[in-house]
Amino acid sequence: MTTTRRRGRPKGESGSRALIVVAAEHEFGENGYDGATIRAIAGRAGVDSALVHHYFGTKADLFAEVIGIPLRPDVDVPAILEGPRDEVGERLVRYVLEAFERPDVRRRGVTMIRVAIGSKVMSPPLVGFLSRELIGRIAARLDVPDAGLRAALVASQIAGILVTRYVAKIPPIADAPVDELVARVGPTIQRYLFE
Repeated sequence: MTTTRRRGRPKGESGSRALIVVAAEHEFGENGYDGATIRAIAGRAGVDSALVHHYFGTKADLFAEVIGIPLRPDVDVPAILEGPRDEVGERLVRYVLEAFERPDVRRRGVTMIRVAIGSKVMSPPLVGFLSRELIGRIAARLDVPDAGLRAALVASQIAGILVTRYVAKIPPIADAPVDELVARVGPTIQRYLFE
């Protein structure tokens, strides 16, 4: 009697996903985003690196899962930068603010911001993720010598709006319509990027 092997994931791996997440939490916490590797995370979890990629795709995807990032700027921002150049600043601001207006995103986003500000363990991995996957990607699209500084200024402006509007809830920024903030802040982002 011959047995045929079924295609797909082997049975009994349902706990592997959870093991990978726990291993990744430790690895990111100890080594930061840049220092953590898929190979090291797989080793901690006692699984093959291919299984980590199977469940999570990239390191950015795994990190987003571990800390519950409500937005994926590493995925969405490159598309925003590809659009009409004279609208990039306003589109970036609108993307972030409209997302944070959704209660589920706001709740997770505010938690993430508070963790980034107050946690000595999770702040370095989050900063590493944002530096490489957001600021680095923006800088790579700019053809100027100070691209890194420009991209970091964009991130600082966006972070400032998020803290002021959603964490500290300082009026009148907390109460302003999204369209008004987009119209006022978008040109600043545009200037940081292209002027």
